[in-house]
Amino acid sequence: MNAAFRIRRPHPEPPVLLYDTPHSGRDYPAEWKTKATRAELRRGEDAYVDELLAGATAHGACVLEALYPRCYIDLNRPETDIDAELLAAPWAGPIAPTEKSARGLGLIRRYVVPGIEVNAGPLSVADVRGRIETVYGPYHVALKALVAALRAAHGTVWHVNWHSMKSVGNAMTPDGPGARRTDFVVSDRNGMSAEPAFTGCIADTLRGLGYSVSVNDPYQGGTIVQRVGVPGNGVHSVQVEINRALYLDEAAVAKTSGFAPLSANLDALTAALTREFLKR
Repeated sequence: MNAAFRIRRPHPEPPVLLYDTPHSGRDYPAEWKTKATRAELRRGEDAYVDELLAGATAHGACVLEALYPRCYIDLNRPETDIDAELLAAPWAGPIAPTEKSARGLGLIRRYVVPGIEVNAGPLSVADVRGRIETVYGPYHVALKALVAALRAAHGTVWHVNWHSMKSVGNAMTPDGPGARRTDFVVSDRNGMSAEPAFTGCIADTLRGLGYSVSVNDPYQGGTIVQRVGVPGNGVHSVQVEINRALYLDEAAVAKTSGFAPLSANLDALTAALTREFLKR
């Protein structure tokens, strides 16, 4: 099995910001048997978000990138968020499926989008445990170590968890079918994972670049920002969702002419955040 993640570091170190992209992986295991086609599975990716952030290291950010696809295992879920109906045998240990699993979006995904199933058949417990041990676990260990390193270097951690979102909601999303999204959704679990100044700086900078931005609507932040963000201990974590229509042909999962200007604007955002929070 290939490595579960890649880390890109700024020069010189230490970084001021920590970024991670848990859903942009596109290394599809050759042995993975699925009902969906590769083209269909790619619609579950936060496609090319890692490449949108290619310039972040030049502006003081360290970037942790997932390499395996979200439909294989979702790194932004608790490891207990398992839909027992997907398994060929009972899980040996506690599981706690959430509403994400109920919508087909748990640790192991049931649907890519409504009506398109991921799995070719029931999954063995050993298969799922293997995904947790070789992909999920190493990513979270790496993220935890990077947070600790930044805390040791600066006393404070400024973390952004990057995602992309469909331009229009569907039956599997919290806002429902037909809901049109803003250009960005910036989330801090309603103030629980970051101080307001960090959330506000991200949202205001994006607005200054000409984008529409909503805060904590329809997304409030997932497992990663919940685990990382402890503002009282100086660790601030914000989730950012990018509207795919800004840079992607969503049906073909192909970059459009909007990719380059969006990437340049995300570089500008990173530079602005570095300037603002380097002194803190």
